[in-house]
Parts: sequence; structure tokens; C-alpha cells
Amino acid sequence: MKFMATKPPSPPPTPPSRAPARDDGDSVVMERRPQKTQPPQMYQVVMLNDDYTPMEFVIVVLQEFFSKDREAATQIMLKIHLDGKGVCGVYTRDVAATKVEQVLDAALKAGHPLQCVSEPVE
Repeated sequence: MKFMATKPPSPPPTPPSRAPARDDGDSVVMERRPQKTQPPQMYQVVMLNDDYTPMEFVIVVLQEFFSKDREAATQIMLKIHLDGKGVCGVYTRDVAATKVEQVLDAALKAGHPLQCVSEPVE
């Protein structure tokens, strides 16, 4: 059995045409100002002194994770040893957190109690 439509399908409705809007002089035009973004908050990675982690391990960590040369790593290690803490580098929050995790993981794998934290730069 074939069913036939009694009338042909109608074309889809067309949207009403829009006439261009006229400016009657009552509109307000705002000036576009470029937005100024603030630079991201920076964090310093601070390594803390302990009496058990070998100085040579601290130097190796500074060279490997903070890209310090031997002389700079030794200077930072001595500052950590003498002052109780020392700044290893200044980074954005996510990078600083990653550096802290890398140091803590390396210290844990090597069996050293080395501690490292990140704190906002003021």
C-alpha cells in the first residue's frame, strides 16, 4: 500500500529580513580600552638545612633541578648550611611546586631528609 501526501511539502520558513539599524543620535558609544594584566605572582623555592643530608647531594640537586653551575650550587649550599635556608630559584607557582616535588622525590629516593618549600616573593 502506498500513501501519498495530499499536498506537496512546503519550503522551510525564511527568517524575516532585518533592515539595517539606524542611528538616530541617541546611542552611546563607549571607548574600548586595552586591559592591562598583572604579571603572575612569583614564588621562591627555598631549601632547608638539616644535619643529615650530605653537602655533595645538595650541590647535585641544585645542578640537576635548578640548572646551577658548580660554583653557584656550592655558594647556595653554603648559604643553606650557614643560614638554615637558601633560595634556589624564583618561578611561577606551578613551576615552583614542580621543582619542590622533584627535590623531595630525589631526596626520598636517595634516603635523605632534605626539605624544600616554595613561598611567595614579597
